[in-house]
Amino acid sequence: MKSDEMIFDGVRCAGMLPSEYPRELVQRVQATTNPSYGCTPAERPIREYVEMGVVNLDKLQGPTSHEVTAWVKDILELRRAGHSGSLDPGVTGVQPIMLEKATKVVSALRLSGKEYICHMRLHEQAPEKDVRNVCSEFVGPLFQMPPVISAVKRELRIRMIYYLEVLEVKDKSVLMRVGCEAGTYMRKLCHDIGMALGTGAHMQQLRRTKTGPFREDTLVNLHELKDAYVFWKEDGDESCLRRVVRPLEEGLAHLPRIIVRDSAIDAVCQGAALAVPGIVSLEKSIRRDDQVCIFSLKGEAVSLSRALMDTEEMLSSEHGLAALTERVIMVAGTYPQGWKSKPRET
Repeated sequence: MKSDEMIFDGVRCAGMLPSEYPRELVQRVQATTNPSYGCTPAERPIREYVEMGVVNLDKLQGPTSHEVTAWVKDILELRRAGHSGSLDPGVTGVQPIMLEKATKVVSALRLSGKEYICHMRLHEQAPEKDVRNVCSEFVGPLFQMPPVISAVKRELRIRMIYYLEVLEVKDKSVLMRVGCEAGTYMRKLCHDIGMALGTGAHMQQLRRTKTGPFREDTLVNLHELKDAYVFWKEDGDESCLRRVVRPLEEGLAHLPRIIVRDSAIDAVCQGAALAVPGIVSLEKSIRRDDQVCIFSLKGEAVSLSRALMDTEEMLSSEHGLAALTERVIMVAGTYPQGWKSKPRET
């Protein structure tokens, strides 16, 4: 097996982020959903659609992540927006921005894996074979100390490099594709590669090409966003706005999912833990203590939760608590109450 290959459920996952590993749903029981309650994410009324949406913005070189987030908020006339991981002013690429109610799930997307195209500049020229060999040694767990100017405490920590592919070597320039854990410092990675080569190196240019489930194929720019909003406000045309804003559920596609009955939803929306009888289907590889997302049968995100059982336990158990609710996403009352309240004692 090559050093940059990973195995997930027996499938080789070379050159893939964890969010892209193959997933399989396992049916626990048969169930149907009542069309009178809720709706599929794509069919939400346009104002609700925007307020529960995410913009996969193509960040340009120059502004900070905070600045572009503020511009998106102003364009869409919203009160709140939040980005899922900062990019330095000089870095371009994928910058998902969660809107209004979708800001509840920013933390889940912020911790997802990233992919970058990096232009590394060597301080002295080195043979291409040596460059490729040294770069291959940086796949796997990597010790990193955050730089002096950083937003986090400077202490040694471990970050995972999922894959590192050298695309081209020309003179002192090295172009590479890197898939890594959130919080990996690419400047530090380039510096360490240069040290290992004995030539020295620094990061010349960087573009983020993936953040969790978001890729470059759904990127939009600020001009497209502004035009889409004006078309809706002035002409009543929703089509462009529905294209440039994505449902928040797309930003949770990297998390293991549990699909629940209609009757279990409102209890979870009230903060209750998910009980096993409420589960319809679930992903095959959920482990105890994993962060999971609870979904309705219509594909709506209900909550972010913490698994209290693994997949096998959820499938084999008839009773018990399967997941602890940590962050409610759906508004309580969207689905009718499915439990009976105990009468008060007198």
